[in-house]
Amino acid sequence: MRAYDIILKKRNGRTLSFEELNFMVKGYVDGKIPDYQVSAFLMAVFFRGLNETETFDLTKAMLETGDKIDLSEIKGIKVDKHSTGGVGDKTTLIIGPLVASTGLFFAKMSGRGLGHTGGTIDKLESIPGFNVNLTIEKFIENVKRINIAIASQTKKLVVADKKLYALRDVTATVDDISLIASSIMSKKLASGSDVILLDVKVGSGAFMKDVYDAEKLAKLMIKIGCSAGKKTVALLTNMDQPLGKAVGNSLEVIEAIETLKGKGPKDLEELCINLAGNLIFLGNKAKSLEEGIKTARKNLKNGNALKTFSKMIKAQDGDPSVIEDYKRFPKTGYSLEVKSPEEGYIYKIDAESIGLASVKLGAGRNKKGEKIDLASGIVLHKKVGDYIKVNETIATLYSNNEAKIQEISKIFLHAYKFSNTPPVKQKLIIKRIEQ
Repeated sequence: MRAYDIILKKRNGRTLSFEELNFMVKGYVDGKIPDYQVSAFLMAVFFRGLNETETFDLTKAMLETGDKIDLSEIKGIKVDKHSTGGVGDKTTLIIGPLVASTGLFFAKMSGRGLGHTGGTIDKLESIPGFNVNLTIEKFIENVKRINIAIASQTKKLVVADKKLYALRDVTATVDDISLIASSIMSKKLASGSDVILLDVKVGSGAFMKDVYDAEKLAKLMIKIGCSAGKKTVALLTNMDQPLGKAVGNSLEVIEAIETLKGKGPKDLEELCINLAGNLIFLGNKAKSLEEGIKTARKNLKNGNALKTFSKMIKAQDGDPSVIEDYKRFPKTGYSLEVKSPEEGYIYKIDAESIGLASVKLGAGRNKKGEKIDLASGIVLHKKVGDYIKVNETIATLYSNNEAKIQEISKIFLHAYKFSNTPPVKQKLIIKRIEQ
């Protein structure tokens, strides 16, 4: 085989075999096929597309380029959850302990932030001492002992995905549904859980901007998961405004703790209860979805989920006293209140702009992957549907860079649209999809 022939075949719109896809993937990982040819291949895929079988085969080829985590020594159903990325999405920090508190095993390998979206691992690192780099042995031991572990993906897990994503990021081929599906599902299948719940975000703060594309992606990922013998379900959820009020690493962890105490924002609480309820049902800890949601709500209110979160922090070398003393989290040197220039209802918030503002304040990694500021970010005091008066505080910005905070404050309100009438309330959960 030659890379040239495979690129030409896909450029001409023909179907590739598993052997051809595997040749490209393995050849790139092994350093035998150069960046410029794989870039051409990705662009051919972007314009010509992959059919369902090709997408399954690409996922399989990527899966074979790294370690697979064997969770079989954990006796019981292992569950996992993946979000396609959003602004203020700290759901894993709440869902994980909530599900684990019911007796299910929550074993999750998480990633860092991409673009305008935050990463679970970055958030957890804002907890003093918290160790995200667990060995596979320690990861399994923690899941067996306290029902939960959330750790960074190992360098040997789906090696092809890291290389291909970096290339997609600089060749404008990120937002292809087949490439997204194979990237996500290769990592989920390698992580070894029995149940996979997909939280597919839709809206201005998501990678999928409309319901049609989000549903197409969800159905494709479900088919990949089910064909691999995993019970896989997806929820399409609203990301037309940030989730909760906090955007930024330590700020989001504090908000997650407040939610586990039963004092969090209602949208965040309701979404987490629904996602956790689905996992409880799919993991056979409830006879119906309604019972699963009821169990999730109960374990949030009775404090069991918060206790499990504390156990996880301690098991991963973190300081659990942060749960009661938020002063132990990293702090910024500067904060600035942004005042509303108008009176009226907040009609729309461009979530992607809020996410990018948080990154510029220091809360996200730039293209070079430089270290982030764990304390910087944004707290929204008003969201869509809220009424606000002139000069009332709409948000507070936090940063260790005084120049940046002044710069962002001048453009921050561009993300907001105001109206004399209240907007129509949107659904938080748009659709549930299963095979």
